[in-house]
Amino acid sequence: MLGVGARRSLGRRFGWLWAAYAVSTFGTRLAFDAFPLIAVLVLHAGPMEVSALAAAGLAVGAVLAVSLGPWVEARRKRPVMIGMDLVRFTALLSVPAAFALGLLSFVQLVVVSVVVAAADITFNAAAGACLKALVRPEDLLVANGRFEATSWTATMLGPPLGGAAIGVFGPVMTVVADAVSYLLSAMGIRAIGGGEPRPVRTGRAADKWEQADRAEQAGKAGKAQKKAEKEESRLRAGELLDGWRHILADPTLRPLFLNTVLVNGLIMATAPLLAVLMLGHLGFAPWQYALAFSAPCVGGLIGSRLAPPLVARFGRHRVMLTAGTLRACWTLGLAFVGPGTAGLVLVMAVELGLITSVGVFNPVFTTCRLERTATERVTRVLTAWSVTGKATIAALTALWGLLAGLVGTRTAVGIAGVLLLATPLLLLRVGHGYAQSPVRNRCRTGL
Repeated sequence: MLGVGARRSLGRRFGWLWAAYAVSTFGTRLAFDAFPLIAVLVLHAGPMEVSALAAAGLAVGAVLAVSLGPWVEARRKRPVMIGMDLVRFTALLSVPAAFALGLLSFVQLVVVSVVVAAADITFNAAAGACLKALVRPEDLLVANGRFEATSWTATMLGPPLGGAAIGVFGPVMTVVADAVSYLLSAMGIRAIGGGEPRPVRTGRAADKWEQADRAEQAGKAGKAQKKAEKEESRLRAGELLDGWRHILADPTLRPLFLNTVLVNGLIMATAPLLAVLMLGHLGFAPWQYALAFSAPCVGGLIGSRLAPPLVARFGRHRVMLTAGTLRACWTLGLAFVGPGTAGLVLVMAVELGLITSVGVFNPVFTTCRLERTATERVTRVLTAWSVTGKATIAALTALWGLLAGLVGTRTAVGIAGVLLLATPLLLLRVGHGYAQSPVRNRCRTGL
């Protein structure tokens, strides 16, 4: 059963989308932590500046992306995705260009981080709608499983290769590789080919666009199109919160939203603390630290391959609840890591369990989220979800840095682990959502 899901052909057009995702994801993982390294090694920035660099990119990029959701919703998705790839390519390439000219500054790194973060959110929101249009509903889980496997494979291979490249060429060259990966991604999306219909518009904006289409057929498109765009811009402000309204009104998406935002935020909040604990207090070498977090990524590959057959046997609700509960149970173990080989093995075991659970949960959760969102709302919902997630990670990372200063690094990691143990309670509400939902069978049954 595992082999059947893995070998199923989803068509040439999905193949190009998958290839574009793979190359950009690998480029991003290859340049993992490149900006903090450039800030420290090239610009001699201190800890507060490096923390500010990480938080600013997430927080400000999320704010900028909020207004882009409705804008993307009303447009064909592939041109938006290509545009966001080109924005990221240009922004990232400005860093090595400025470095070569001796003009690189900390402010530029912050600006580029913000631009890339906003483009990431916008691209991913458009990509969700694009995927839903390219594959059949019954193939969504398989498609999301392939994306998840690709992500974990890149996470497993990219940072070690990137670390070696940084050692030989310096951190600026990995930024070049990341920039080029987005250019290749744009070319892959362009190669998907085929027509993409204009998104369905409703209300007064739809009436204006219908008039514009009639005017276009009569050779008088200019004035009518301007009126349609003006009406659409005016209504966009009212649509701004529509993504959150849809999520919070849906009895299944609401607990999933709260659960995933909290879990991801608490896990990511401990990442810088673990770096301080392992590299500073416990004296692990950088290569040991990299090994501890890259080798267990094989669990993500395993989990993503297991998701379709597990769903086929046990149903999506049970798989999502079980995997979602398991992924909350591992982080507490990191509070007990000690020095030497035993400590390294403990970190790797905890990360393997965590990543395997995430690898099973994510494709099932992502598929259910797409299925429960109407096509005309997908971009706004994914934008709202991503914006909230990134803002929460930024806030909790800053908060846990302050907490570690008050109670100690190890205790702060332990507090995050204890709080994570409570997050599966939110998933229990997902069952009630299915019971009330018109798409109950689709989210509960297998492929």
